[in-house]
Amino acid sequence: MAQTALVTSKGRFLFTSESVNEGHPDKLCDQVSDAILDACLAEDPNSKVACETCTKTGMVMIFGEISTNANVDYEKIIRETCRDIGYDDESKGLDYKTMKVVVAIEDQSPDIAQAVHLNKKIEEIGAGDQGHMFGYACDETPELMPLSHSLATSLGKRLTDVRKTGILPYIRPDGKTQVTVEYDNTIGEPVPVRVHTIVISTQHAPEVDNEQLRRDIIEHVIKPVVPERYLDANTIYHLNPSGRFVIGGPHGDAGLTGRKIIIDTYGGWGAHGGGAFSGKDSTKVDRSAAYAARWAAKSLVANGFCKRCLVQVSYSIGVAAPLSLFVDSYGTCASGYTDDQLLRIIVENFDFRPGVIQRDLRLKEPLFKELAVYGHFGRCPEKYAWEKPMDLSHCKKPEAGELLNPEFHWQASGREYPSLTALAPEVGACCVSTGAPLCSFFTGIGDS
Repeated sequence: MAQTALVTSKGRFLFTSESVNEGHPDKLCDQVSDAILDACLAEDPNSKVACETCTKTGMVMIFGEISTNANVDYEKIIRETCRDIGYDDESKGLDYKTMKVVVAIEDQSPDIAQAVHLNKKIEEIGAGDQGHMFGYACDETPELMPLSHSLATSLGKRLTDVRKTGILPYIRPDGKTQVTVEYDNTIGEPVPVRVHTIVISTQHAPEVDNEQLRRDIIEHVIKPVVPERYLDANTIYHLNPSGRFVIGGPHGDAGLTGRKIIIDTYGGWGAHGGGAFSGKDSTKVDRSAAYAARWAAKSLVANGFCKRCLVQVSYSIGVAAPLSLFVDSYGTCASGYTDDQLLRIIVENFDFRPGVIQRDLRLKEPLFKELAVYGHFGRCPEKYAWEKPMDLSHCKKPEAGELLNPEFHWQASGREYPSLTALAPEVGACCVSTGAPLCSFFTGIGDS
């Protein structure tokens, strides 16, 4: 295809996000690391965990530093995690029953412990390391996530669903998805118009030909996930474009914790400080502060102060108070508001000290393994506190204009729902005002 075909009409642009399935080697490692973290937190909420995982043919290894009073059978957790993903035979790329398991875990450094948390009150707990973290939200979808990312994530989740439910039994655990969305930017903010390209590569049994796989993927994966209004005669499909994907999982590629940080967050939108999430307890601000920044950004958008928001926070190791806070609304503030005023709203309503984040977002609970695949954001707000926007109605200035309308109205099966909490996870649900799909909800992400 000529590159000139990638040039859209005036005022429009293409943006691409990708995702990977739970059987992808890197995601297998993320899930193992977070399964270890959950097991520690389940018995000892004060566990300090920094657990990395790597995998290659016939082998999974964990290594890092863990200080806990929990009695954890590391090997059992590793094997069970690989089993649950679907790696039960070497022909699929790994067999949980026969694979070699290596454990190389040591205690947390006492130097770090005394600097960060030892003998400290909640408000005094310091950051586990220096760094800068970002949170992002936009009004493209009801879960306030970018459409390109939500669609790529939902397609990946759907690939897993059709495999595990037997709809497409020849599908195997490894796989990747990618969605390019065409956006209209003529009014100064991106509005999703159509899906330009869908790429899906899925591991499969050797007896399946590519034509059957293509038909099945369109019928059972793409159509149930991508709203028809975004697909047209010019939408491009690359379905298993390599032609054959039998060798997969750790047999095909090595895997390592923390190599899918853009998939874990916003699909390339916003920004990323570089720190991974999985295998880290919440004293590690790479994780906890990123969740808090998402909470703040989502709250501003949900309350109508802006349509798109990026929040940055930074830390020094051992210091509780953040070093800096930054807010960018990309010029989408409600009338009468500025980014400086949005920053003040955040400062006056959100506490970014690590110990307080732990408490407010319930990060000492064992809730992380489920987050290790299909994204940490856009999840069920009743289960993950950073996804439940804070009520900021008290921050409205009497002299300012009306806030942007944050109240979405939903339609599913011909009915309308007044709010997200009233919506059952029905296939094909979308927002009446924007037509954006309820991606993470109708595919069941975060609701199990």
